[in-house]
Amino acid sequence: MRDTVYVTITGAMGPDYESILTEDACHFLGVLHQTFEPQRRALLAKRQGIQNHIDQGIWAPPTVQSRGDWTVGPIPHDLMDRRVEITGPVDSKMVINALNSGAKVFMADFEDANAPTWSNVIEGQVNLTRAIERRIDYTADNGKTYRLEEHVATVVVRPRGWHLVEKHLMVEGEPIAASLVDFGLYVFHNADTLLQQGSGPYFYLPKLEGASEARLWNQVFDFTEDCLGLRRGTIKVTVLIETILGALEMEDILYALKEHAVGLNAGRWDYIFSIIKKFRHTPNSVLPDRAAVTMTVPFMQAYTQKLVQVCHSHGAHAMGGMAAFIPSRRNPAVNSEALAKVREDKNREADDGFDGTWVAHPDLVPVAMAAFDRVLGDAPHQKHVMSQEAVSPEALLHFAVPGGVITESGVQNNISVGIQYMESWLNGQGAVEIFHLMEDAATAEIARAQIWQWIDQHSVLGDGRVVTVELVKGLEQQAIDKLRQERGEAAFAAGKFAEAIQLFEKIALSDDFPEFLTIPGYAYLD
Repeated sequence: MRDTVYVTITGAMGPDYESILTEDACHFLGVLHQTFEPQRRALLAKRQGIQNHIDQGIWAPPTVQSRGDWTVGPIPHDLMDRRVEITGPVDSKMVINALNSGAKVFMADFEDANAPTWSNVIEGQVNLTRAIERRIDYTADNGKTYRLEEHVATVVVRPRGWHLVEKHLMVEGEPIAASLVDFGLYVFHNADTLLQQGSGPYFYLPKLEGASEARLWNQVFDFTEDCLGLRRGTIKVTVLIETILGALEMEDILYALKEHAVGLNAGRWDYIFSIIKKFRHTPNSVLPDRAAVTMTVPFMQAYTQKLVQVCHSHGAHAMGGMAAFIPSRRNPAVNSEALAKVREDKNREADDGFDGTWVAHPDLVPVAMAAFDRVLGDAPHQKHVMSQEAVSPEALLHFAVPGGVITESGVQNNISVGIQYMESWLNGQGAVEIFHLMEDAATAEIARAQIWQWIDQHSVLGDGRVVTVELVKGLEQQAIDKLRQERGEAAFAAGKFAEAIQLFEKIALSDDFPEFLTIPGYAYLD
């Protein structure tokens, strides 16, 4: 490492924070910042340049370079069978329940399912270290105690994306990249313990928009392994292909990380958001109601087909997308219908050649497990499944949804989900049940991005009305009135609905399109 780098901690120190924010760990973060911050900023500028070209109509899909036969590096034994993975935030109760869920992997999320308050970020690191050392427990208000079972899921951590910073950790007045904070603290404190247990430091990488961003992560991993005395390739990663630009370069992304990569994941919700965002000024990219954009529409089928092709051609795992339904133990009819849809979705993924899938709730683990047990049996994966038909860039970029329409109820749903999610997010909760679905930042992004684009493109509802700011404002007031009635006046006033409404209007109704809701939203968080 270089000479001592001084990191200023501007956040309050809570219980056990000092066990994470040690002098050596902060120095490591400071070195990561000094080494990689210029490249991070350059990549963010490159993103903006590409967006400008798309807006001007002068962008063309990148050309994929042929590299012949190659495979990713060795895959650890505890990442070989990933047929069901559960995802969620890093509070202690969720960590315990996810590890005990029966899933093969727990994707511990510092990103879209986690509102990045200072306490959530650092206490999440505390919880993961305690879990890895098997000294975590949680006692609920009703006295129920939660502890780890003997056999638990493998931990894979998702840090925040390249676009975010951690304002509570500064080097010479500059905030450290949030991605490096989440990654750096976890690997610094837990790599040795994990390796002693026969596991390792494993990560999910979010929101990459091309191979150049993957190459930066690869440099971070090589540098970290050298700093911490780890064998090359110890750090293993799965990349979420959840941007349209990333999908066009998914083979190059996998190649850029091939020594560390073990797979790709079809991050369906952020992928839909990315399409809306990147092509927001393009009339033929306007999508109908979110519920109509299923995984069986042609461009989504092309996306998943290509992901399985790329992964299996190079020895990597192809991971399916999220089942966001939250089971209702009070409404059997809703439960039965929704579980049937989850079962259909997971059977489709298994039949399409995926090696595993995601769920958001422990009750969905058996449903997803049955779907993949059916095709895998005792095998850990199905990498032998190969599609011979190449997927063209045009197939990925033709955003037609047969029979899809924009409806008033679709607009209303987006408004209500957006406001309710932002209110919970501002209260520090990043994964929220709304209308029997687990909503996180990715689904909230779809909600507000669709509103913005429908207004910008003067989209027409199925009944002939044009989507305007005035129409949205009227429906917004109806949604607010309904929430006030459902929650009760006192509870509504005690919540953060005023701030949530203000933030929702900023990200959905402003003239300019904020790249991510989490960027303006972060200013509201402690």
